[in-house]
Amino acid sequence: MIRVQPEDFDIGAEIAALKAGRGDIGAIVGFIGTVRDQHGAIAEMTLEHYPGMTESELARIEQEAHARWKLQASLIVHRVGTLQPGDNIVLVVTASEHRDAAFDAAKFLMDYLKTSAPLWKREAGPSGARWVEADTKDDSAAARWKKRAAE
Repeated sequence: MIRVQPEDFDIGAEIAALKAGRGDIGAIVGFIGTVRDQHGAIAEMTLEHYPGMTESELARIEQEAHARWKLQASLIVHRVGTLQPGDNIVLVVTASEHRDAAFDAAKFLMDYLKTSAPLWKREAGPSGARWVEADTKDDSAAARWKKRAAE
């Protein structure tokens, strides 16, 4: 399930809904990304997306995760709009019979979100505003999944 929304999400309620009525789930892995204030440098972060394209791309990568690992369920919720330090940005939840699949799929989804999802971040603070550039560490993390797929 994919949602892109300006509203905050309730982590506990999202996980409860994901596993409601399910007896086949043995592991649930969740990742919550939040806006962090880097020693007073970030007053707010604005996240933008391309409506329709973003949801389609996230659904595609979620399908790829299900093809790579035996998952019972998954959820990606990504916020857009202007957020403050401490606010939730993203929730990725994966559920499987066993923990390895859930952990690997969650890492895969987050690596994709950080590098390739059609989402853009603009940070603003006392020094002004700037668009957040791609990080080479994130690119390296995502590259390992492409390498594994080719093997």
